[in-house]
Amino acid sequence: MAPMAERTPHQGMSWVAGGEFLMGSEDFYPEEGPVRPVAVDGFWIDEHPVTAGEFRRFVRDTGYVTVAERPLDPNDYPDADPDLLVPGSLVFHKTAGPVPLNDVRSWWGYVPGAFWKKPGGPGTTINGRDRHPVVQVAYEDAEAYAAWAGKELPTEAEWECAARGGLDGAAFAWGDEHFPDGKPMANTWQGEFPWQNLNADGFEGTSPVGSFPPNGFGLYDVCGNVWEWTSDWFAATPDEKPCCAPPVRDGERFPRKVIKGGSHLCAPNYCLRYRPAARQGETVDTSTSHIGFRCISRG
Repeated sequence: MAPMAERTPHQGMSWVAGGEFLMGSEDFYPEEGPVRPVAVDGFWIDEHPVTAGEFRRFVRDTGYVTVAERPLDPNDYPDADPDLLVPGSLVFHKTAGPVPLNDVRSWWGYVPGAFWKKPGGPGTTINGRDRHPVVQVAYEDAEAYAAWAGKELPTEAEWECAARGGLDGAAFAWGDEHFPDGKPMANTWQGEFPWQNLNADGFEGTSPVGSFPPNGFGLYDVCGNVWEWTSDWFAATPDEKPCCAPPVRDGERFPRKVIKGGSHLCAPNYCLRYRPAARQGETVDTSTSHIGFRCISRG
């Protein structure tokens, strides 16, 4: 793939030339394979995930109300605790010590009142965090922002092509070495998830966009920091073992979209998914404290 254009008429975006690249990986998780050649047309893509400050301007301009702020229909959640059928969202909580890694409920909890402006729930704020990625956005919220901005959400292939930065076949957006010269290249989890975060990268939670070096196309945070929504529907594979959501079950009420890139909660002992090929499915009604998005323009 060719590098980004030297000049861009799209403020805050980089150009990714059209062409063929090798998508997927056979070295990590089964849902990433097989490696196959995929072609995409050229497109512009945001240099970094949409920030809390950018999303605030969208809400001020439109009065938009996110999914996490809306009343819940009990018919959509027949097995839910009635006390939790109130607006809110999923928030990560570090455990006090080691726990079995087969139940995400040990570190994820539904928090009433959590939404993009209060991502950890009541008592939390995004004040002073305008340069952090916006989180607690469901797929519909990301689509609404993209439409307001005159953009779109990327397909999975477009997102992965851009994230690779021209390094076909490399494990990470910066190459094959996990920590080049011992230096963290993305905001991820160092230590034993979900209880011991050594913070070798300097961040406990999300980080301001652009805190780590860009990839070959000038894009920041394509690995780590926050997962990012794409427009592709997700179909589970028989061997899939997701790290951030329950496995896909027959009869689910809400379909899933592909999310890409991993987050600050990804750790090698549990979820080594801060790589361009990594992928998971997330239900479209879900918003969490570690999922955001970026937009593209095909014009």
